[in-house]
Amino acid sequence: MEIQNLLEDLIKIESITPKDEGCFDLIEPMLKDMGFHCERINYDNVENLYAVLGDQGPLMCFLGHTDVVPTGPVENWSQPPFSAITIDDHMFGRGTADMKGNIATYLLALKDFLSTKPSLNYRLAVLLTSNEEGEPEDGKIDVIIKKFMDEGEHIDFCLVGEPSSNKKVGDTIRIGRRGSLSGTLKVLGKQGHVAYPEKVENPIFTSAKLISELESITWDQGNEHFQPTSFQISNIKSGTGATNVVPGVLEMMFNFRFCSESNEAHLKETFEAVLKKQNLKYEIDWVLSGLPYLTEKKYFIEQIVDSVKSVTGYEPVINNGGGTSDGRFLQVMGSEIVELGPLNETIHKTDECVSLQDLDTLKGIYTNLLERLNSR
Repeated sequence: MEIQNLLEDLIKIESITPKDEGCFDLIEPMLKDMGFHCERINYDNVENLYAVLGDQGPLMCFLGHTDVVPTGPVENWSQPPFSAITIDDHMFGRGTADMKGNIATYLLALKDFLSTKPSLNYRLAVLLTSNEEGEPEDGKIDVIIKKFMDEGEHIDFCLVGEPSSNKKVGDTIRIGRRGSLSGTLKVLGKQGHVAYPEKVENPIFTSAKLISELESITWDQGNEHFQPTSFQISNIKSGTGATNVVPGVLEMMFNFRFCSESNEAHLKETFEAVLKKQNLKYEIDWVLSGLPYLTEKKYFIEQIVDSVKSVTGYEPVINNGGGTSDGRFLQVMGSEIVELGPLNETIHKTDECVSLQDLDTLKGIYTNLLERLNSR
């Protein structure tokens, strides 16, 4: 199977974020063979590949990433994470579902569509990055989007290849995402001997009260497009390593996934009001990774819904949950942004895998979409 062979080649490349490690060297010749003009746009620690075909009409861009998250302990995998072994129609490996499987599928859908030598009434583009999963300081595609806008390049329709499906391929699409606001909080105490409680201020005890209150807050109610804003703590560390020393500092990492009913300023203000109410000494650093976005124009959404129905016989639901995606960076362009990809059941997990049959179905959906857009 063509999809299987291409995906095997991609999975065997250990492109842990923010490194591409040669995926583009495999993909670029395929795109050039189809007639695309390809450009590498690299900066900081991130590599990007931008390919364009056609010279008139609106631009439809497939947006994806070749980087993958770390594997975790490899001994916990049933198959080596970069071996691309297929068992019972499922290929195992880091990146199979998120999102090299989808990249392979879309490339082959393009190949099938263009092999019919259609007279294109729109332009096609593929934009791939090596740092979707990693940190902003390594470089994100917002720099490229700004470059495009400065040069007058406009992406009208953006198909984001994130794994959106829930129980069966194509059953869910996303037309927006919540924003992401992270913070690192240091709760300051006074270090000392555990036997002299009157001489110490234990930041672990004060943080316990803080965490309890933060957990009880309803940040907003959500709305018809987004679930309510959620608050989660991802890491806590404190202590000197000795059993008889009260630490002087506790460090806590946390994240808000916030809907359009909240905003950055309100969340910061509410969070810090709790700290001040509890009379805590603290230091805090904030990082805004992305604002909520929502595609409200209907045309591109309707074309994707109709393609899914045409190929599968069922209509996808719209669910804007989950994490962030690079689609958020195209909001400033006014692009119509839709996410459609394979099942997300195993993404970022041990034994990540994807159904090859699902990818074949997805290829049919993508091919149908390309044909449908060309008949507009």
